[in-house]
Amino acid sequence: MQRRPAAEEVSHPLFARVYARLSEGAETRGTATHRKHLLSDLAGRVVEIGAGNGLNFAHYPSTVTHVSAVEPEPSLRAHAERAAAVAPVPVSVVAGTAAALPLSSGDFDAVVFSLVLCSVPDQAAALSEARRLLKPGGELRFYEHVKGRRGGVALGQRVADRTFWPHIAGGCHLARDTEAAILNAGFQITHVRRFAYSPARLLPSAPHILGTARSPS
Repeated sequence: MQRRPAAEEVSHPLFARVYARLSEGAETRGTATHRKHLLSDLAGRVVEIGAGNGLNFAHYPSTVTHVSAVEPEPSLRAHAERAAAVAPVPVSVVAGTAAALPLSSGDFDAVVFSLVLCSVPDQAAALSEARRLLKPGGELRFYEHVKGRRGGVALGQRVADRTFWPHIAGGCHLARDTEAAILNAGFQITHVRRFAYSPARLLPSAPHILGTARSPS
């Protein structure tokens, strides 16, 4: 089976420190509940792409036999390794980017994207890699903030994306239509929920989606 080498690391040390601190606080404001919904009923071998500081790990159900957690940022990966050591399921943390994952094709029952498709340089490449890793009919789980549907919110997101936001937020983009990108990558969305949520109290990032898609059989 095809196995791609790990790509160059992505280093955002200042953002990583800020993110690790803010994300811990966001857990108590609802993010932990969203993570539980995202990962509920998963089973088998799972890849988590862009694992960050490993806050998902505590929520994987016992039906998951192994998680391969990929994180390109060294500081966040160190946090993830510590979280993996106390996770309720086996977790291996490896270096790699979403567009070049050092994992074998067709080996996994599910792929998880959690607050990461906003930041990858190329959504299509990341989703193509997800399809490569999945078994036929495998699951894609996604939890992302996305482009707003209201004109004022969408305009504010576009302005932020074109000016300061990606530079201070580790490459994050606010105005991405991630649901459309998942469909364009050939996945079949079986469930999606849209809701307003702003864990860091930043209005432009309030629109979120959480759902499940399937890789074609």
